[in-house]
Amino acid sequence: MLILAIDTSADETAAAVTSERKVLSNVRYSQILLHKKWGGIYPSVAKRAHEERIDWVVDETFKKLKVKSEKLKVEDVDYIAVTQGPGLAVALEVGIKKAVELAKKYKKKLISVNHLEGHIYSCFVQNSNGNPKRDFRFPYLALIVSGGHTEIVLFKDQVDYKVLGETRDDAAGEALDKAARMLGFGYPGGSVIERLASEVDNKDFFNFPRPMIKSNNLDFSFSGLKTSFYYFLHSRVIARSKATKQSHLRSPRPAFGGTRDDNNIALDIRQLASSFQEAVFETLLIKTDLAIKQTTINRIVVGGGVIANLYLRKLLRILVKKYRGEVLFPPFKYLTGDNAAMIGVAANYKAKKRLFVKDFKLERIPRLRLS
Repeated sequence: MLILAIDTSADETAAAVTSERKVLSNVRYSQILLHKKWGGIYPSVAKRAHEERIDWVVDETFKKLKVKSEKLKVEDVDYIAVTQGPGLAVALEVGIKKAVELAKKYKKKLISVNHLEGHIYSCFVQNSNGNPKRDFRFPYLALIVSGGHTEIVLFKDQVDYKVLGETRDDAAGEALDKAARMLGFGYPGGSVIERLASEVDNKDFFNFPRPMIKSNNLDFSFSGLKTSFYYFLHSRVIARSKATKQSHLRSPRPAFGGTRDDNNIALDIRQLASSFQEAVFETLLIKTDLAIKQTTINRIVVGGGVIANLYLRKLLRILVKKYRGEVLFPPFKYLTGDNAAMIGVAANYKAKKRLFVKDFKLERIPRLRLS
């Protein structure tokens, strides 16, 4: 079963060809450099970039595709899959338009995929040789941690989900990006926060608040933490220097040129980054721990861009080991970000259940929920 998958949910124009769980070809065009000066994704820029690149990305996917030494074309696939949501509306419509166009032209069944179920299935993606060989052992708890979403989901069976908890405002990845921006770094900032945090031993020097950890539900909230960080910086930092990003990363000097706080303790930018990251990650761990206790499920799958952070992976392994469980992460680095390979793998299981779009009528749903 060959599936052409397309994803244009945010700032990546992506296409892939998959067979079952195997990725046979995968192409992605990143718009990060286009959005850096805006400090985030600029909708009109994203839409235009998707429109300019979508044809090239699909064509390139087939140029790189070989099955038994044979070159294949779009007409050789069995199904076409596309992300319907959630995501940026003007971005989603570019991918949907292309997928519908191809499905009509070549008379292929069309499959709509929720971007979040793609992140869940990213943990089970295989390379073209069928590795890694991971069998499904339902049920799972799925933790989705990305720039736009933070959710805990009961993954009951193939294409069968129940949302147990979600963020009420900012997502974890969004909070990390905004903290990086407050510290003077560009977009995206999560990787910068990780790098700075790795340079300190005391990971929680400033002890920022952990939001909603005393509630008995599995919801998240990161806007209060972000606000607390903002006011901490503005109340304790007297003067800011316009240091370059390079000096921020390399220098052990305090943040903003060596300003000291009220207790005469140097505000080291690495300590600030680490303490904020620690607050976000401990919140994720506490809620995941609560989910394990409430459901008695000790098998966890984790997807989304934030899980590229190796420190978070370490913390989750320690947590799950306590319950003698299993935690699965995306097996390849490209799967942590937005990509079409995971969309194709998720679509494989929807195809087996005959979950097709009727009459090629597919509308974007920017706030699409898992159900």
